[in-house]
Amino acid sequence: MGRAATALVVQNTAHGGPGRWGDWLAEGGVRLEVVRGDAQALPARLEHDALIVLGGAYLPDDDERAPWLPATRALMSRALDRNTPVFGICLGGQMLAQLAGGTVEAEYGEPEFGSTALTLLPDAAQDPLFAGLPTRPTAVENHVDAIVRLPAGARWLVRSERCPYQAFRVGDAAWGVQFHPETGPDRIARWPAGRLERYGVDRARLHRDALRDDAAASRVWREVALRFAALVRGHR
Repeated sequence: MGRAATALVVQNTAHGGPGRWGDWLAEGGVRLEVVRGDAQALPARLEHDALIVLGGAYLPDDDERAPWLPATRALMSRALDRNTPVFGICLGGQMLAQLAGGTVEAEYGEPEFGSTALTLLPDAAQDPLFAGLPTRPTAVENHVDAIVRLPAGARWLVRSERCPYQAFRVGDAAWGVQFHPETGPDRIARWPAGRLERYGVDRARLHRDALRDDAAASRVWREVALRFAALVRGHR
């Protein structure tokens, strides 16, 4: 047998790991190598079959506070140049949008926290990851910054009431999402209460709402993860 498909995962915060997304990708035959940007040196070259960049409370070019971001952007640029599969989550999705020519703004629009209703858009019907999904899924949100303009030629896949650009695809193999498919109710229960209180949000209520929605949401995002895993294996 040949080697297993692998994905490099860039983790940007101590508690922001791949979560259940990692379990689902492993189920789909993709092994993850997680690198903590805030604690480890990132590899100079991408020698994996896919790149996944997770979230974090930074802008994509917030290099002073997060000095590993230039190396992360370099890895993502190489992946885009080589058509290596990419999946960017929250900060990772914003980074993909910015690198491909879109625009990200700090503290733009209304923040989104917790389980949030999404709407699939017409282009999702032809997308390898989003085709055939329920048209109104929910996903966990945790952001105050936002994409305000997609790159030219990007496929706009998902929106929410407060934040238009929830999911998009660049080219054939790079996806960005503003929401957190890897996050379940258990992680919400550990979010810092102080940050949420600054925005008038009650963590206990967010946790209850996520528990209510989780059975349906996890089915949707597990399917997306398995489809991404299949695409990664196919690109080897």
